[in-house]
Amino acid sequence: MSLPGAGVLGKLRVAGRPGLRRIDATLPVWVGAALFLVFLMLLPLGSIFVTSLRDEHGITLRNYLDVFTEEAFFKAIWNTVVVSFWVGVIALGIGALLGWLVTRTDLPWKRAIRALVMASFVTPPFLGAFAWTLLAGPNAGLLNKLYRSLTGSEEHLLNIFTIEGLIFVMALYSFPYVFSMIANVCELISSDLEDAANILGAGKMRVALSITLPLAAPALVGGFIIAFLHSLSLFGAPAILGLPSGIHTITTQIWALFQYPPRLDLAAAFSVPLLLTTMCLIALQKKILGRRGYSTVGGKGGQRRLVQLGVLRFPVLLLVVGILSLSVFLPYWILLKAALSKAWAVPLTWDNFTLGNFGFAFFSYGDTQRAILNTFKLGILTATVGTLIAALIAYITNRQIFRGARFLNFFALAPLVVPGIVLAVGLFIAYTRPPLALYGTIWILFVAYLTKEMPIGFSQAETTFKSIHPELEEASRIVGANRLRALRDVTAPLARSGLIAAWCFIFVGVIRELSASILLFTPKSKVVSVVIFDLKEEGQIGVIAVLGILLLVVSFLVIFTVQRLVGRDVLASRE
Repeated sequence: MSLPGAGVLGKLRVAGRPGLRRIDATLPVWVGAALFLVFLMLLPLGSIFVTSLRDEHGITLRNYLDVFTEEAFFKAIWNTVVVSFWVGVIALGIGALLGWLVTRTDLPWKRAIRALVMASFVTPPFLGAFAWTLLAGPNAGLLNKLYRSLTGSEEHLLNIFTIEGLIFVMALYSFPYVFSMIANVCELISSDLEDAANILGAGKMRVALSITLPLAAPALVGGFIIAFLHSLSLFGAPAILGLPSGIHTITTQIWALFQYPPRLDLAAAFSVPLLLTTMCLIALQKKILGRRGYSTVGGKGGQRRLVQLGVLRFPVLLLVVGILSLSVFLPYWILLKAALSKAWAVPLTWDNFTLGNFGFAFFSYGDTQRAILNTFKLGILTATVGTLIAALIAYITNRQIFRGARFLNFFALAPLVVPGIVLAVGLFIAYTRPPLALYGTIWILFVAYLTKEMPIGFSQAETTFKSIHPELEEASRIVGANRLRALRDVTAPLARSGLIAAWCFIFVGVIRELSASILLFTPKSKVVSVVIFDLKEEGQIGVIAVLGILLLVVSFLVIFTVQRLVGRDVLASRE
């Protein structure tokens, strides 16, 4: 009987004496990768803590006192808590409802609904926020213009530039995280207890509330925390929708502290509470989800029967489509309309139709060509280097190559608890002085993206390596290969699809990143997300729409490639 992957082993040449070597000559590679990861994570975070405790006179706590006592700063903190709480509540309601309907009922068009949820997930929140300014702006928003034309009123129906509008838009692009968690749990819950409740006379709603809901409770709490954290760390949507009406959140306040003259000490002090809050909530979520084993009744063999919606089947479908139209159909339609119109606010007639926005965006407007080149250059470079480093670290931790290797998990996943704008503050402080003066170059963005996207690359690589038995590598080492060659010639080919998926996830994360980019760019290192943010101030709606469509098309092509290669739900892959 031959081992799986024996054909791969055939490629190895016999080198040296048979048997496993006592001393691994490739140990410097593994130690070097581990030290690089630790340095990558500790330098910016350490810089934030040190700077937050200093001013021109030396060590002080004055910065923290200012953060929590100055009215503007306290208001930003309060706005952040309020917005994030309601985003979590709304995202939980939408995500839990859709997750249950897709997995536990006979709702039609489930594959299409999953695809639309994925579209919501892929859409950058700042792009969704911009689209909603065109839809629900109080003056020129198309929904308000439609309302005025139908009613004859001179007042607006919707005003997206309010705290309610901000909560609404952020919830639209946070619920996919909740959907993923709830859908995964609902697919594991057996129908045995639900059937018993039905036999005792409980109706569908009572079964859902008294049986299914308690079993899914850990995932519900975890989903709320994830949506809360996602909202907590966003910069683009609060900046686009909140700043015009004077609504600051923590992230926009940190950005404001970087305007001239920059206050790095206050920005660092503002970043620390956000970082600590994120760390505590992530720890709480992990603890809660660590107990979710009781939600799987009857084990994997338990049967899961679908709830029959009956006469409610198509009304519920219309409700689901209506919800998804808010995050997908309406925003995508207005972006496409703006990209193809000479004047976006008037009907798209033949006289108003144009392709000139595409030509102007790609060939005439000064910043876009360089930004597009920078974005895809950084995306490809970060995805390639990130996948390589993530694969090495995942291999070290999975195979326990040296003592203490398991602690690298903490460093690889640390950016999960570091909001993008906080990471940018640390990188700005760390890399604006010799010997690592990277600010003003594209390389500081590369470091930021590499750090921020490391968790998704590591998680994907670790999951892949866990599915490959170490005996295959041991067999290769018996015939003379060292660990690095075994990884290259045996493990990597077997893990090809998982590593390609990691590359694609990192690439998509890079091209849609704004929170870190907004603090670290210079005129020569602009990326597409920053250009979109800047163009809003100039009123270049057509160019913004074109660049937004470019990001969406590229993201969907990459995600489609991942699904074809990996063969599973993209949202589930990122959890």
